[in-house]
Amino acid sequence: MSVFFKKAERKNAKLRLALAGPTGSGKTLGALLIAKGIGGKVAVVDTENSSAELYANVMDFDTANIQPPYSPKKFIAAIQAAEKAGYNTVILDSITHEWSGVGGCLEMVDALGKGKFKGNTWGAWSEVTPEHRKFIDAMLHSSINIIVTMRSKMDTVQVDAGGGKKKVEKLGLKAEQRDGIEYEFTTVLDITHGDYYAIATKDRTGLFLQPEQITEQTGIKLNQWLSSGSADAAINGNQYLELEALMTQAGVDIEKYCIKRKLNSLQDVRQQVFEETCSSIRKIIDRNTQSNQESEQQLQQEQDALLDDDYQKALAAIQNAQNENDLQYPAGYFKGSKYEQNILNACQAKMDMEGWAA
Repeated sequence: MSVFFKKAERKNAKLRLALAGPTGSGKTLGALLIAKGIGGKVAVVDTENSSAELYANVMDFDTANIQPPYSPKKFIAAIQAAEKAGYNTVILDSITHEWSGVGGCLEMVDALGKGKFKGNTWGAWSEVTPEHRKFIDAMLHSSINIIVTMRSKMDTVQVDAGGGKKKVEKLGLKAEQRDGIEYEFTTVLDITHGDYYAIATKDRTGLFLQPEQITEQTGIKLNQWLSSGSADAAINGNQYLELEALMTQAGVDIEKYCIKRKLNSLQDVRQQVFEETCSSIRKIIDRNTQSNQESEQQLQQEQDALLDDDYQKALAAIQNAQNENDLQYPAGYFKGSKYEQNILNACQAKMDMEGWAA
């Protein structure tokens, strides 16, 4: 396939933010304040025994409590439910449970390793990793803002202290999730215990060069950054999947479609033409459906006409039958058709008239 270059541009985006910190560091409150600053309807997926409701005075939001097992599928269903309900932001509090909670990924691997894979944890991971990946993809491809919280704990390592002795050194706080999870987010903020200051350990926005206290203003400036991209940028992940599915259903050759429009892929389709493109393809699907229905109707009419003709010929053949064996073919031919009973009645009448045994 041909490759086409286009000017690089940042499009309007949806937030993918992670807040990490120890228990009691203010992750839930921080997430709510940021969501309040962003604006719009907010949903909280609560794994912490309804703890988010303690902050109901901070802002208006809806909550859904999920219980163990904390499987990836349960979190995916929560994201999809928030999208369907029209929320602007969903807070997943917390995704640590998806990894190390009851029924989370680690427990899934342990159960599969002991059961289905008879001690082979590598085999167990071959089933669990794709499930975890689907959860990550559900966050990345979501059409709404995603804020997650992750519990952190002190990460330590043993080092040589000399004289054959070892000592423990603190490496800093580490989020309780799969290694590398931070790369999936636009921004990751570590919240320090006690003063509620956030330090960016990863930040693509350029807004968090210095430690700062999380307030509603944090959400306001994030929202401004999210909205500062090109209004005519490329479609997002969900729009791409929708367009691909429509084209497949319509029988459109996607590769030829992209070459004709000098696109590297459908992901380069512009936001401004997305709805118009989808509408055009739906019309093709409707025409194809109508055409197929008309073709099926015409075919059925032709088959009915042939059946009617065969029925008249069969009645004549039954009248001219020389023995009962001559009646077996018409009886079998029309079995299951609208003429089955009529043919059976005609065969029986012929047998009665000729005195053939039934």
